[in-house]
Amino acid sequence: MSDLFKYSDEREAANAAKVGALETLLIKKGVLGSDSVDTVLQHFETVAGPFNGARIVARAWADPAYKQRLIDDTPAAISELNFPLGMDGAEGEHMKAVANSGSVHNLVICTLCSCYPWPVLGLPPYWYKDPVFRARGVREPRAVLSEFGVPVAPDVEVKVWDSSAQIRWFVIPERPANTEHLSEEALAQLVTPEAMMGVALVQANQAA
Repeated sequence: MSDLFKYSDEREAANAAKVGALETLLIKKGVLGSDSVDTVLQHFETVAGPFNGARIVARAWADPAYKQRLIDDTPAAISELNFPLGMDGAEGEHMKAVANSGSVHNLVICTLCSCYPWPVLGLPPYWYKDPVFRARGVREPRAVLSEFGVPVAPDVEVKVWDSSAQIRWFVIPERPANTEHLSEEALAQLVTPEAMMGVALVQANQAA
């Protein structure tokens, strides 16, 4: 990943300290309950996160008919997998999937702020909100992808999808070669949030 999109450990620690202080103040004033933040965190650790997106992608790889349904009507196809309640809640009301192929590579950004399909990708990383990434992703997507370690051949079309309050996009990455023997569960282990954003490729050697 380009150094332009990296943040120091000190920034993470400083932000955590600010959040902790704000949480303490809100609890003291009675705005939040003492367990409110823990409940939200638990939701994103166990209910809404990239493990859902990985399961969706693995099913699309294993079942071409499902993949087509996912592209045609993303919410309906997601509902087939019997996810926990809340998949269509905050940040997930209007999700739309697009598929990478040998001729097309998709990149997801948000030019306005940080709209993101939380139920299938979890919380957005810092760099996704970075004005540099958001601006350059539109102007020079091939250069940005190369900096993320995803060189795109000249004959491959790059499509940039701008997530918003109306539609939150995610990518069905290409299935890596030599994975025909893997189960859906094993395939899901290969899928990363970055691949579902279009800034990484899926590697077969990521399997456990």
